[in-house]
Amino acid sequence: MTTVSPDTGVGPLLRDWRERRRISQLDLALRADSSARHISFIETGRSRPSEDMVLRLAEQLDIPVRERNALLVVAGYAPRYAQTPLDDPAMASVRDGLDRLLAGYEPYPALVVDGRYDVVAVNRGIALLMEGVAEELLTPPLNAMRITLHPAGLAPRIWNLAEWRADLLAQMERQIALVRSPELRALYEEVAAYPVPDRADRDADGRGADRARERTPSFALPLMIEHGGQVLSFIASIATFNTPMDVTVAELAIETFLPADRETAAYLRELLP
Repeated sequence: MTTVSPDTGVGPLLRDWRERRRISQLDLALRADSSARHISFIETGRSRPSEDMVLRLAEQLDIPVRERNALLVVAGYAPRYAQTPLDDPAMASVRDGLDRLLAGYEPYPALVVDGRYDVVAVNRGIALLMEGVAEELLTPPLNAMRITLHPAGLAPRIWNLAEWRADLLAQMERQIALVRSPELRALYEEVAAYPVPDRADRDADGRGADRARERTPSFALPLMIEHGGQVLSFIASIATFNTPMDVTVAELAIETFLPADRETAAYLRELLP
């Protein structure tokens, strides 16, 4: 092992990840089949870890694959994980699988986003909900956070916007803490600064949201959004690929919206048979 500067190199980066995960040097050493002394030497720059050790520590610290590449480069090794564009012929099976998944979920809404929340693919259910969104927000690359929270996007039609907005911003904060992306930080600051529109178009008796909330299960925060004069209610879930070996695939997320009540399900089945 060679000695590297304590102020640069992979050691301080690994220490930062370990502290974020709130894992002691001893715990990390046990998980990585090493010793606390060895981990300490790596973190302080007294020892240069092998390529295998960098990967083992990254695995135990659950570091995203993009960041694992960065650690390898800083440590003096070649990146291990490819970053293949989604339109590359090699990714045809991934694209086809995503398309089948989205189509199979119809008439309920579903979409795929990348690590910057740019929209990769949508189904007809999402397209239905995006009716009326300002044209400038629908110019590629579409961004799910902008479309949802912009005053010219879906925000004016989301009946529980304050709760839903807070949940989305908290989700972005967790991701920023994980990947430290300047692009993601800039997006967060942009959407967090959007003015929150008033709901001036309530139904005649002002009870639309209350009725939707009464029929919505309380086990998860629903998205309550108006369409065609009816308040629809959804429970969202997010899925990612298991053990991805490509940066592009690792950063894809599939978000599906399950109808939270029979009225919402029936409404979508009628419009999208």
